[in-house]
Amino acid sequence: MKVIILGAGQVGYSIARYLAFEENDITMVDHSADLLKRISDKLDVQPVVGFASHPDVLKQAGAEEADLLIAVTASDEVNMIACEAAQSLFQIETKIARIRHQSYLKPTWANMFSPDRLAIDVIISPEIEVARALDRSTQIPGAFEVIPLVLNQIKVIGVRCHSQSPIINTPLRLLPGHFSNLDIAIICISRGDRVFFPDENDVLEVNDEIHFLVKHDDIAQAMQVFGYYESDSRRMVIIGGGSIGKTLAMEIESNQPDVTAKLIEKDHGRSEAAARFLKNIEVLHGDALDYEVLAEANVQNAETVVAVTDDDKVNILSSLLAKRCGAGRALTLLNNLTYSSLVTSLGVDAVINPRAITVSTILQHVRQARLRSVHTLGDSYAEVIEAEARETSHIIGLTIDDVTIKGSVMIAAIVRENQVILLPKKLIISVGDRLVIIAKKETVKKIEKLFSIRPSYL
Repeated sequence: MKVIILGAGQVGYSIARYLAFEENDITMVDHSADLLKRISDKLDVQPVVGFASHPDVLKQAGAEEADLLIAVTASDEVNMIACEAAQSLFQIETKIARIRHQSYLKPTWANMFSPDRLAIDVIISPEIEVARALDRSTQIPGAFEVIPLVLNQIKVIGVRCHSQSPIINTPLRLLPGHFSNLDIAIICISRGDRVFFPDENDVLEVNDEIHFLVKHDDIAQAMQVFGYYESDSRRMVIIGGGSIGKTLAMEIESNQPDVTAKLIEKDHGRSEAAARFLKNIEVLHGDALDYEVLAEANVQNAETVVAVTDDDKVNILSSLLAKRCGAGRALTLLNNLTYSSLVTSLGVDAVINPRAITVSTILQHVRQARLRSVHTLGDSYAEVIEAEARETSHIIGLTIDDVTIKGSVMIAAIVRENQVILLPKKLIISVGDRLVIIAKKETVKKIEKLFSIRPSYL
């Protein structure tokens, strides 16, 4: 597939790094020659220096033969104009644009992005995607990531193992005997700088970040095994009233009416704007690095503190202060992940990576064949793929063992006629099965081929 990526920042680089593993023909466009050189030295991409929305630059990038254009420059306007040029001048089939400014995304102006106006097939708003991801995570005490699958029948949940977790130091093969009612599938473990798929002989260690698969109705029981319990009184403090913080607060008002939440914002204008939007969440104008402000927000009794300001240092320090004051857990937004492992070792419960969330969202629209949803794990180490087995697919008639590649591909769940089967064994895949597959990024192309149309049906 011929892909043009406009913008060589963190998101553009992450997408290129991921797609380069799959032997795609990738061209990157940016106005910084130095940035493009650093990237092309690491990845197999064609660099083009220039202004991303200029027609001659797009032509130089190979727009006449491109299948997909991903516009993730720092300018919303450049991204929009580039998509318009890609459609009107080069007829590129799929165009994805990152739009960050919330003014463009208000429902009042929704018609602006209708197909007969602007030629953008998919709009990605990092702030909205991050806020929604945080809203899902805060609904489950102890979770730092929640991914709904198969019409919400199954969830992938990310948790950190702490010293009081009953599951610690138990070989995975012995879990059913120790916890008779536990029905989960542990699919990925992040331990220090290492990320891997576990086998039955692995044990969980303190500070492991793990992702596991669980049926929706069994979530509370599963979280208790990791030492996390639901609270009778749910309180939350949001630090930062920018686009992410305000959107998160609005999501909480809509989706978690049982939560008592407060928002802290240092900037007077932002705090006033947030107060006008929010109905049930109290907005405090003040500095989250001030103990008195934290006390006024009742942070000492908060179940969760979410730090989402524009400054990584403020997010880290305010999270640590909140924990020292007595907050139950702290989720911290970091744009620079260099010190993420250090931050968690100091007491922050989980680091939220906005780049990974944005890349995961974009990849869902890049994938082809019959893949219904795609989510990245472990900084793009692997993908969680939801797919449906159609009668035209290559995968029909294969067994679980035929598809499984130890350490690279696992069938984590099958939903067959509303019956959820975790870690299925010796099943033959049938028409209509919904599969949840965990695959390393370098094997995803093989999975796509399994769900593509067999030649006999063409």
